[in-house]
Amino acid sequence: MSELILPKIDKTTILSRDKIIYKLKKITKSENVLHQDDEIKPYETDALSAYKQRPLLVVLPENVQEVSKILKYCNEEKIKVIPRGAGTGLSGGALPLNDAILLGLGKFNKILEIDFNNKCVVAQPGVTNLSITHAVQHRGFYYAPDPSSQLACSIGGNVAENSGGVHSLKYGTTTNNILGVELVLMDGKICRLGGKTLDQEGYDLLGLICGSEGLLGVITEVTVKILKKPQSVKAALIGFPSIEDSGNCVTEIISKGIVPAGMEIMDKALIEATDNFCKAGYPRDAETLLIVELDGTTSEVNELIKTVSEIAKKNNSSSIKLSKNEKERLAFWAGRKAAFPACGAMAPDYYCMDGTIPRGKLSQVLKEIQRLSKKYNLPVANAFHAGDGNLHPLIMYDGNNKDELKRTEEFGADILKYCVKLGGVLTGEHGVGIEKRELMCEMFNDNDIQQQLKIKQSLDEKNLLNPGKVYPILRKCAEEGRVHVHRGENKFPDLPRF
Repeated sequence: MSELILPKIDKTTILSRDKIIYKLKKITKSENVLHQDDEIKPYETDALSAYKQRPLLVVLPENVQEVSKILKYCNEEKIKVIPRGAGTGLSGGALPLNDAILLGLGKFNKILEIDFNNKCVVAQPGVTNLSITHAVQHRGFYYAPDPSSQLACSIGGNVAENSGGVHSLKYGTTTNNILGVELVLMDGKICRLGGKTLDQEGYDLLGLICGSEGLLGVITEVTVKILKKPQSVKAALIGFPSIEDSGNCVTEIISKGIVPAGMEIMDKALIEATDNFCKAGYPRDAETLLIVELDGTTSEVNELIKTVSEIAKKNNSSSIKLSKNEKERLAFWAGRKAAFPACGAMAPDYYCMDGTIPRGKLSQVLKEIQRLSKKYNLPVANAFHAGDGNLHPLIMYDGNNKDELKRTEEFGADILKYCVKLGGVLTGEHGVGIEKRELMCEMFNDNDIQQQLKIKQSLDEKNLLNPGKVYPILRKCAEEGRVHVHRGENKFPDLPRF
């Protein structure tokens, strides 16, 4: 494992905290600068709740000019800045540092323009994912990426993490559904990338920003594509007696050239938990459950549903239920969308992983997760975006038990290492953050990481924007002027625990 070393607390910064507060209150309203303990406590963690730290203070700007002035001031004074959206991230990307300002974008919560002619919406980063669909559905439009947290997660955070959702198989993740962003660089420069058109000249800088996890700039505006709702949508709820059968069914559906709008797998533990939670009517006798959604014209959907049913029967399905109406289709998805909260009844805490594998390896990785579950003596429930190989094992543990947390971290790391071994990657949509940062060396060698760090340095020369995230250990070699990964035993020595 890699020992991760974050910068030590800068005593000069702490001593000048009052001066920083005074200066920030000159840039934004006094009430937007939070520095009392009870004010900043809610910001000490995000949805990856195994770790927490209090920020030096919190500032809540109200417009892009204030963001620009704050970043320019912090750059000049070498003050670290942690951008934060809704705080629903699952990799610790918004975890604060106690010698850094946390820049909250909660006041950027307005939809600025709805352009049906160009099929796009311009929104501030604090607008929730689902709010975009709500704003356009009266005209028969919607926004395709739909993370399970879409009710609460912000569109700016979606861009930062390149979030996906159950419909990413056909319609892509965030990067496939944004047209432009406005962002502020660490030196205060305000930039625009893209716009309302589908194609842009020059380098794909928009692709670079999407998924950059707040390391390259602070997003202050997002332009997204909206789609017309299809004529017909139907879902199939299919039970299988084994992991292999469901995995083979997924592979055959894709190999036949069928591209479902969504295709999800849940294992037996999650079937029971979610059915208890929201009474979705799932087949409790099944070992695995496959949800397949198809959309398009009515004739197309009817034909595809028939073909999928035949493929399922060929692969030993134990039950098949087809949605008869929209209410029933939404009920099929209700359990999958509630998978995370449903796990709250299974253990005091859970740790959600986010690896991605080739589709054909689904049954293989599920077997390995089961083996690791026995090895670490920790229960696990599994949900997969089966069509694109993005898996979400939920490891159950008790955060008050230090040994269980340690075993959980090791269990999760072993899952992700196995994903890479099978030709997959460390993250499909949650990001690297702090959770996977020392595992980056499983995928990239030192030269790879150097090149990525050079990109960051070109936009944030002093490494002030969200430092300590994504990249493992920054130890500088004086004679070479290079940064090297330091190998150690302790996973997160710099992070306090609950």
